[in-house]
Amino acid sequence: MPKQTRTEVITFKVDDSLKEALEGINNRSAFIRAAIMSALDSTCPLCKGTGILTPHQQKHWNEFRQSHSIEKCAECQAYFLQCKKNNP
Repeated sequence: MPKQTRTEVITFKVDDSLKEALEGINNRSAFIRAAIMSALDSTCPLCKGTGILTPHQQKHWNEFRQSHSIEKCAECQAYFLQCKKNNP
């Protein structure tokens, strides 16, 4: 028999404007799950969205920066990491 996935109910508070915005959505749970997963996919893999690196992460980041630079794309203006070895 296949193992069932355990689910857990999580609740959170919303202000009136968000409550009103969600009222017209048929399956709010699915919408909220998709929105959260989308946001998590866009979260910084180092700081996990906190905006702050731990001292150990900062040490690794400083080592990484020795061989990489932060560049800005001329086309879309997005910042990205560039390996200095491939693009001196």
